[in-house]
Order: sequence, then C-alpha cells, then structure tokens
Amino acid sequence: MRLRISATLAAISLAVVLAVPARADQPGYPMTITHALGTTTIPAKPVRVAAVSWANQEVPLALGIVPVGFARANFGDDDGDGLLPWVSQKLKELGAETPVLFDEGDGIDFEAVAATQPDVILAAYSGLTQAEYDTLSQIAPVIAYPDSAWATDWRDTIRLNSAGLGMAAQGDALIASIDAQIAETVARHPELHDKSAMFITHLDTTDLSRVNFYTANDTRVKFFADLGLTAPKSVQEATRPGQFSGGISAERIDAFDDVDIVVTYGGQPLWEAIKADPLMAHMPAVQHGSLVMLGSDPLGTAANPTPLSIPYVLEDYVDLLAGAARKADGQ
Repeated sequence: MRLRISATLAAISLAVVLAVPARADQPGYPMTITHALGTTTIPAKPVRVAAVSWANQEVPLALGIVPVGFARANFGDDDGDGLLPWVSQKLKELGAETPVLFDEGDGIDFEAVAATQPDVILAAYSGLTQAEYDTLSQIAPVIAYPDSAWATDWRDTIRLNSAGLGMAAQGDALIASIDAQIAETVARHPELHDKSAMFITHLDTTDLSRVNFYTANDTRVKFFADLGLTAPKSVQEATRPGQFSGGISAERIDAFDDVDIVVTYGGQPLWEAIKADPLMAHMPAVQHGSLVMLGSDPLGTAANPTPLSIPYVLEDYVDLLAGAARKADGQ
C-alpha cells in the first residue's frame, strides 16, 4: 500500500481546496448509504466520479458517465493499455478518451485519486480495509462493499454504485437488461440445467497434492447460478462466512464426486497433468472430460462477472460450460 502520508495528505488538501462546493438543495440529497465499513453521506448528485479496485468504473460507464479516474486493469489486459476490451469499447461508444488510470499494483494510490478531485469514489466491489476506506473518505464520499471484501455480486455492485451516483432507478433497469440477456442465452442451453459446477482457483502441473477452490461466497461461483448451474454440496459445506476460497488435500478428492463440471485456469499441459494424476483422475468430472480451462485473457477475466463483461463474453462462456455439461451426460 502506498502510505506516503505527507504526500497523501497534501494531495487530499489540494483536492479539497480546488473542489467546487456541492449543492445540498437537490431532491433526494443529502443521501446516506450504509455498508460494511461505515455510513457514507453524499451531499449532492456527484459530477466527478472516481472508481477504485476492480470493475466499479463499469457501472457509471454503463449508465453513460465517464469517470475522472479508475483502476488500471492488471489481469486480462491483452494489449497492455490498462483497459479491458469491454471498457475500451464502452469508452469509444461514449466518444471519450481514456481517463486517469490508477496504478494499484502496490495498493490504492491515494494521491492519484485525490488529484482527480472526485465528488464520489465507487468501491462496492473491492477489498478495501478500514484504513484505506478512512483515508479515501478524506478525499470524497466512498461507496464500499455491503458485507464482505470481494464478495459483492454484479447485481449488488450495480445497485450500490448506481445509488452512489444518484441513479438507482437506472441501475435497476441495467440489471433487468442484463438479466434478460442471460435468460435468453441460457434458455438455448437446457443441458446446463441442474448441473453442478465448482471453480478451482489454481492447479500446479508439478504439484497436484492440494485442490484450492472458490467457495459459494465468491462472485465467480455465484455467477454459476445465473447460468442455470448449481453449487455442489461439497463446495457449500466447505464455505465459511467471509471466505471466498478454500482448499483440501487431493487425498480427499472423493469429496467432489458430486461435481459435474470443473472450471479452472490453465491450458492443455494442465489438463494432461490432471488426467495422469492418480488422485485427480478419480473425479467424475475429469473422467468425463467435463473441464472448462480458462486463460489470462478477456474470457478468463470475465468468468468473474461485471456489468460490462457479461454481455461481452456471455455467449462464449456459456458455450464452453454447455460443452462440458454435454460431456458430463456422456455426449
């Protein structure tokens, strides 16, 4: 984390001095939003919007607002411009240049955020600590996550961030639009219905002795339900409050006999290693070849669903899952 306190406070003070005073006489304001890290009061409808952490900028962009700054993409950015393709596409649709991109490789860049002089900072999907939230709150009102770090699903990300923009109704309409697109796509793939799926976080081709996976709290796993899939009992029983990942020894691989489809990150070498492993090969999903292997590309990134990525990759992702479902059925 960047904790250059004196520089941070200087930047914050400069932002406060330069900011245009907000009007508090607009209908619906001041607005109060309660979340896991406190209570945020927004005095007036925000004009300058900043977003930190992952994907929060997609809500204002989807609603036609170009943020003054947001986090640089650090995964799935094929061309290295700091933008995921669905974000780049939306900026072009809005006729906007790339805003300030915050480099969060070492944590939240408080100075860079302050320099954009935001009226609100969106972070509904994030892992903000209380200290980070408190520091950001010195810059502008902050919308944090409702319950646990990194556990806000795409719908609540839209609801919270759109509320912070004073656009709750537009946020609800956006959710309805995405839901309709998902429903229409899934309806064409009845083979997904009632299939169980788990998402393995990472497997090492040289050491398959432990199986780490995302729990039912994780947004990737929550997205399975949107696509007609169920969380296997084995994953549900391993889910603890506030934890988005878990793991067991591969010696207990029989616990996952109730898994029809496995999704993970990797390529052909990993698939070959899994098939050859005396423990992993016992999984019914492996025996059927019902694996979806994702890369560090846009599709792999969008398996963690966000407001703009869902429409961008939905067809391709559902096709992959449907193919794995057919294999689970022996087709």
